Amino acid sequence: MPAVDQRGTEILSADLAETWGRRVASSLRSGGIPSRSFVVIQAQNSAALLAAVYGCLRAELATVVISAALTLGERDLMLEGLPYSVILRDEELATLCSAPLDESSPWSTHFGSRPVHFTSGSSGRPKGVWSGWLSANDADALAREERDTWGLSPDDVHLVCGPFSHSAPLRFALQTLREGGSVLIPRTFDAEVVSPLLESTATTTFMAPIHLQRLLDAAPPRVGTLRLLAHAGSSCPEPLRRRAIECFGLDTLVEFYGSTEGQFTRCPARESLAHPGTVGRARAGRILRSDSEGRLWCRAPDYARFEYWNDPEKTSVAWDGDWFTVGDLGRVDEDGYVYLEGRRSDLIITGGVNVYPAEVELVLSALGGVDEVAVFAVEDVEWGQRVCLAYVGTASESELIEYGVSHLAPYKRPKTIIKVDGLPHTHSGKIERTTLPSLLGNPTSANEVRRGTR
Repeated sequence: MPAVDQRGTEILSADLAETWGRRVASSLRSGGIPSRSFVVIQAQNSAALLAAVYGCLRAELATVVISAALTLGERDLMLEGLPYSVILRDEELATLCSAPLDESSPWSTHFGSRPVHFTSGSSGRPKGVWSGWLSANDADALAREERDTWGLSPDDVHLVCGPFSHSAPLRFALQTLREGGSVLIPRTFDAEVVSPLLESTATTTFMAPIHLQRLLDAAPPRVGTLRLLAHAGSSCPEPLRRRAIECFGLDTLVEFYGSTEGQFTRCPARESLAHPGTVGRARAGRILRSDSEGRLWCRAPDYARFEYWNDPEKTSVAWDGDWFTVGDLGRVDEDGYVYLEGRRSDLIITGGVNVYPAEVELVLSALGGVDEVAVFAVEDVEWGQRVCLAYVGTASESELIEYGVSHLAPYKRPKTIIKVDGLPHTHSGKIERTTLPSLLGNPTSANEVRRGTR
């Protein structure tokens, strides 16, 4: 069993990850799941979940980690068309980690693929980001890039602060284990739990700005064992950045710009101060440029290629030869520093999590008494952006809230809801999204803000 501290934080070592991972993989294979199958995991963060992903990847089984908070309808929509063999939940993971080991079961020295993660689609349908099966050389090159980018070593102890259903928390944890280090997995993010771990045990961590904000507001740690705090997921407000630098030091804080599809830049705190507004320069092996419309494009190594599962049209739009784009707008200066000038126009980044209005609108428009609905964002000190909803119809606000609780994961539920007589439209009949925040009057004091839990 993994060590557990007095506050319930699990500690998974590389040795235990290998032991448990081999048990999980061999049990799945002996149970009839062949090589190069897809294994879905829908569970809470735990040492068992992380070890299962580690084992599956070493046994050439692709893992698809999805949020435990998804409703059945959301899950089915997300997985539609994906030929998965099994869905593992908390109970199954615990059983598999303690199962007998079949020594003859295939086991590799490298990861056979990158985990599959979903990024919400602008059409309202989530898109699975799939890297394909990796050769040994490509898998080693990918691991070497992560090791060199973050200086990972067997001495590292990584603290998890986000759900494994998001790509960055899982990537940092897996690569730490691959290099022989250990991983700390709290039950949930709690500043009172995280702060002492940063002082006494953890050497690395990844946080979205909302986690950083909560930590510094509630329990800023003293200088301790931490050597790297990487942050990304949404723009970091400058006051928060300076507070973090004051707390952790210039040599510890590193921002990066990336997406579920790929990684783009790295920006140590010293560079962010010297070049205000930048998200850094391209990572090793990558080149960044912007086109005539201001979209950013990245030329990535072959091992970093991806496709959108079962969606060749969207894959074709994303790639132009060796270059890909996720549609973000920005510029690259003469020294190679990247400046973001806007996210994809319909994307909401709330608490470091991507939410697309079309997906939420698709769900809430099915409620009786809702004639038309529009989801949009306003700036929010805590969340970065707050999910808001304006609608036309006879349904009450309480009915919308209740329906959202039943059909949407917590982070997708609108925190501000307003009923209007009509929504603004363009001449072509589309909703004029740029004017939606004005429906709230002053966004910072909008009617009623409903804080959801994650």
